[in-house]
Amino acid sequence: MVGNTFFGDFDLASAAIWMFWIFFAGLVYYLQTENMREGYPLVDDDGDASANQGPFPVPGDKTFTLPHGRGELTVPSGQRGDRADLALARTSVSNGAPYVPTGNPMVDGVGPAAWAPRRDVPELDGHGHAKIRPMSTLPDFRHSAGRDPRGKAVVAGDGEVMGRITDMWVDVPESMVRFLSMDMNPEGTGQTRLIPINMCRIGSDRVTVRSLYSHNFADIPTTRKADEITLLEEEKIMAYFAGGTLYATPERTGPQL
Repeated sequence: MVGNTFFGDFDLASAAIWMFWIFFAGLVYYLQTENMREGYPLVDDDGDASANQGPFPVPGDKTFTLPHGRGELTVPSGQRGDRADLALARTSVSNGAPYVPTGNPMVDGVGPAAWAPRRDVPELDGHGHAKIRPMSTLPDFRHSAGRDPRGKAVVAGDGEVMGRITDMWVDVPESMVRFLSMDMNPEGTGQTRLIPINMCRIGSDRVTVRSLYSHNFADIPTTRKADEITLLEEEKIMAYFAGGTLYATPERTGPQL
């Protein structure tokens, strides 16, 4: 008889759906706690531990072996901390109140010019080679389409000529230009700066950088090596150019109609 068998009164459909919900809840818990390996524990505007850390506990340490012999990384305890001693002043004692720069925000790296403390090492491709390299060092790469910026004058947002383009820096695996190398003097002084390709416009006779004015170019962050850029250097250069959209001149911080 059906009633005398082991599963005679057992609802397999109900058991299946409950097993699914238990599995799904465990999956949500696992994914959320793994997501908390960076940026936790939470802190308030003063840098103190936040009273509300969320419904999930901070996970225990997990050590990852980095590729290409770059050591190990333990998170969350070994994560890079937030930047300290920022040149900012609080406008109110209440949480969430805005901060205002106290110095040169583009040099200090705050506000729209803020940068994150990424690792000060080059980004590598799958073979362990630096991804972004000057085209002049890549015999297999050449300019094939569009305007070639090399040799063109660099014009700032105020119309001043600041130098000339001498090279293009290529993301080798992606086959894309990421930066333009600029000599700060059209006559050639050897003082070079990198311009993010997405922060300039290449014209028929010039390369225009609208986000910076002539007096901003000297403070563009530099790279330690002439043929290599680190993740941190990328971050600072991009932030500097982006921050100039608001901070290049005091007039840009005022009301715009």
